[in-house]
Amino acid sequence: MYRSLDANRIIDTAEQLGKRITERFPASSLSKVAGELLSEVRQAADTAKWLSAPHRNIRIVSGVVVVLLFALVISTLLLLNRRVELFSSVSDFLQGLDAAVNELVLIGAASYFLLNWESRRKRKRALRALHVLRSMAHIVDMHQLTKDPERLMGPGQNTPSSPVRKLTAFELTRYLDYCSEMLSVISKVAALYVQEFDDPVTLAAVNEVENLTGSLSQKMWQKIIILDRALPESS
Repeated sequence: MYRSLDANRIIDTAEQLGKRITERFPASSLSKVAGELLSEVRQAADTAKWLSAPHRNIRIVSGVVVVLLFALVISTLLLLNRRVELFSSVSDFLQGLDAAVNELVLIGAASYFLLNWESRRKRKRALRALHVLRSMAHIVDMHQLTKDPERLMGPGQNTPSSPVRKLTAFELTRYLDYCSEMLSVISKVAALYVQEFDDPVTLAAVNEVENLTGSLSQKMWQKIIILDRALPESS
């Protein structure tokens, strides 16, 4: 069934992509980034598995504490009901009732905190991993910033600070294509985190990564299209 992402397939794709980049551009910084991406993809598989698994220890501890807290509330209310005649005035009764309500609110807040303990723990790890992916997407984008196809069509006079351009039109096309594929892998890894972890905050962060990689990839494909149209014989 092709309805879910397979972490092993993503690892295989990243590994094959890294080999292609290394074979085409040996000792390049892009191949090193591909190696870092492969390492991150492998770690992401473990992270996604960790996110999808139930953390029973946390659930048991949270459940026991919540039950004890509500047992305390019930016992307090029963005690208040039995000793209502001990209040000397309505004012004393209202003060006691107000204290009981405040305790109930605090216990409710504590229960909410405990019941969401597991989700918050998972969310923190997922957001940390997504931050790494977002940074890697920008690193990939940095590698294509100076890859200008227009310099191949009409090279102008270089300045002392001009980047060194050694790639042919074909090599530049492959370079940009590899960058786009790396962004695609980053996007798939981000989606892997929320495949079995339904958290709105994490899902929003994944959408941001997907939008970022999509927009960056679009810039690269615009350059590829320029190369294909202007230099068809070289591509």
